[in-house]
Amino acid sequence: MWQPDTKAYEYYESRGSNSSSSNSDVQGIPRELMNRMLLAIGEEVLKNSDGTSREELEKMVEKMIKGEMARMNSKDASNRVEDKGKDEINSMSSRSILAYLEEEGYINRGSRRMLTGKGFMSIGMLMLKDVLKAFKSNTLGMHETSKSGHGTLMLESSKRYEQGDDLKALNVPKSILNAVERIMREKGRVELPIEFRVDDLEQYEMLNEVKVAVVYCIDLSSTMRYSSLNDDVSRIEAAKKALWCLYILNRKLFPSDAIHILGFGALATKIMPKDIPYLRTFEPGHDFLHYTNYQAAFRLAVKILNREDATNKRVVMITDGQPSACFIDSEAEKERILNARPYSHFYRPDRITLDALRDEHGIRVDTNSGSLVYLCYRYRQVDPYIAAKTILEAKKCKRSGIDVDTLMVSEEDVLLKFVNDMERHVKGRSYYISPSNLGKVLITDYIQNKRQVVRASSSR
Repeated sequence: MWQPDTKAYEYYESRGSNSSSSNSDVQGIPRELMNRMLLAIGEEVLKNSDGTSREELEKMVEKMIKGEMARMNSKDASNRVEDKGKDEINSMSSRSILAYLEEEGYINRGSRRMLTGKGFMSIGMLMLKDVLKAFKSNTLGMHETSKSGHGTLMLESSKRYEQGDDLKALNVPKSILNAVERIMREKGRVELPIEFRVDDLEQYEMLNEVKVAVVYCIDLSSTMRYSSLNDDVSRIEAAKKALWCLYILNRKLFPSDAIHILGFGALATKIMPKDIPYLRTFEPGHDFLHYTNYQAAFRLAVKILNREDATNKRVVMITDGQPSACFIDSEAEKERILNARPYSHFYRPDRITLDALRDEHGIRVDTNSGSLVYLCYRYRQVDPYIAAKTILEAKKCKRSGIDVDTLMVSEEDVLLKFVNDMERHVKGRSYYISPSNLGKVLITDYIQNKRQVVRASSSR
């Protein structure tokens, strides 16, 4: 897995505005404004995977500067601090700000993939902070589950001590208070030394951190480029932003865990984390890669997870529709389909297409898991043969000890039927998620599967 330098965790807000940069025009820029500019650049990269031109960047930053000036002008003009800030911002230009960001190592305007490793981590941190803020205003959160066992991290909460529990985790102040309260109830006064009973003792609860390995499979079929009816952001943009945040969370808080990303259409490809912002959907121009082959995702994900020694292994599908393709593993299987359906269509990617994907987009599709693909798209329904093959592949994952969950990023409720059927076979979970909530749901789900509060197995 790609490992960024630890310095890449720095982002502008943590450094303040007293930079040693030689670009004096932006020395006094407010941290909040700089962070908003970094976020805007990140959003632009998500929308425009082909790359943003220098002129487009300058226009975007110029617009933000004007917006900041308008905001300041609407405040009390007698505020001297605000006046000073206005003068500093008014003296800036989009070119000086972009030059500053480039000098500080956030962006490289000469590269098609503009964000540096530092820029990727810094913008991802800012996006993650925005997502985490939303946890305070709704019911989503870190929902721990009750399990018996021994944890590794001590919490502030405590529980009654039970015979056999580890005394090293004893909550001494709470135990003394329990003893004092009991003696007061029994005798009306407290005498020293205090006599303890087992029932007085309490111990701190422990947090059991479970090592996790997850493969997130992003649907790159052509329909993922569309926006849902109630969202401005496209499905692929929402998926990219959510996974960007999730990867930063993982690297920051759970570095021993493994998060892998793969994209899939008719075939699947492994995605390096630093390439997440630049993902694009397969279009019909790329032969038939724009179809949806769940099998391709499952097979590549299993190969990846079989190399991990984590306790909890999962495959999470992020898709907007039903499968429309599956692998054909033998000529005999192909002949059976043709005998039943003479007009069936099959696809095997040619070398020219594979080389073009590698050279133009840095994509290396996996052809070792299967190369001959049966294609059959049916409006609002799944071909029975493809459905059977897909569910069979999901069952193989489950038998390997890998859980399978699916998130549907679509307003098409009818498409949930196949996903629900598949998840019933593997005892997994399926969700309908709007693009605007995808980040919050993925992060909550990840933490829920990561942490367990260890409690007593019996209640008092």
